[in-house]
Amino acid sequence: MGVLKSLLEITITVYIGYVCIYNFVLSIAGLFYRRKTLSKDELNTHFKRRFAVFIPSYKEDGVIVDVARSALSQDYEADNYKVVVIADSLKAETLKRLRELPIEVVEVSFEQSTKVKALNIALDKFKGLYDAAVILDADNVMDRSFLRIMNEGHSAGHKALQGRRASKNESNDLAVLDGLSEEINNHINGKGNTVLHLSAALKGSGMSFDYELLRRNLAAMHSVGGFDRELELRFLQEGTSVYYLPDAVVFDEKVEKSQVFQNQRKRWIASQYHYLAKYFVPGFEALLSGRFSMFNSAVLRNIQLPRLINLGLITVMVFLALVTHASVMKTWLLLWGLFVISTLIAIPRSYINRRLFRVILSTPRLFLTMFLLLFKLKGANKKFIHTPHGSQ
Repeated sequence: MGVLKSLLEITITVYIGYVCIYNFVLSIAGLFYRRKTLSKDELNTHFKRRFAVFIPSYKEDGVIVDVARSALSQDYEADNYKVVVIADSLKAETLKRLRELPIEVVEVSFEQSTKVKALNIALDKFKGLYDAAVILDADNVMDRSFLRIMNEGHSAGHKALQGRRASKNESNDLAVLDGLSEEINNHINGKGNTVLHLSAALKGSGMSFDYELLRRNLAAMHSVGGFDRELELRFLQEGTSVYYLPDAVVFDEKVEKSQVFQNQRKRWIASQYHYLAKYFVPGFEALLSGRFSMFNSAVLRNIQLPRLINLGLITVMVFLALVTHASVMKTWLLLWGLFVISTLIAIPRSYINRRLFRVILSTPRLFLTMFLLLFKLKGANKKFIHTPHGSQ
């Protein structure tokens, strides 16, 4: 019994120590992010790609028409991009309104709907007509400069790009916390990874790819949830890294209801550990062959629990050390401090206000909610869990 207890303590200490150091290093690295910009001559002469902007829409009648209309307002030549709504289970009235817009509507129907199936049909339909493919969620609104900045990123030599997803609604504390979590991930998994020449994390939307690269890789996938995780790993196996572009902004609707939040996080956590198991061995094989970026994306990032759970566990360990192991109190306080500092560094200044402190007070309840989700993951990655939108 004593041996098992010691092994458990060592495992927890090693895991939390790794998480704290990993996030601290990437958060510090994110402070040094600088995007290479094209000169005026390069901007005037570089290739203007033809973009297909794919918007998969499953039962999103409440938002898709406005989203499609807003996507037509880019400061990019209208002849060089086409908005494509992939309509899955939309109402007849919604389809009618979409077809009144200067966009393409691709109707799809599946016994079990997934984003990968929908995208594969659309990508095949427009094969050879476009140079790059953008993927949005049905609630996403692109900043007017999004395509122009993505085109500059591709012109700089990057075949896979992830833009910054920013919150478009802060109507309650849960939405603020969801947006804050997104921004922290933008800094650590976007800027931090890019500065250290690692692949930035794909986020499922606000992404742009070389068209044929995306079509070829997605055609071989059958993902139900978390397709972005597998897509990134497939790219890395081919030697393509994802580059993060914070200036290419997509406004994303954040979760406002507790049950929707739980369903969404359950889907995310389940897919994360599904792909950790699937790519665990290839990840270590990549490490042995010197491809650290693949190892980072397949193992180091995916092995971590969600940030809120990690913060809760570290805080609990600090209190336990205070009560039962005062001799290691300094170690746990140091780790807690590293984690908190790395998180604070990643928080945008726009979030530093009185409301943030009120939101922080709600985190213990959310920690418990997310911790309990870890015991409800069975089968979550085998069925499509839809996140409804439409608050804005």
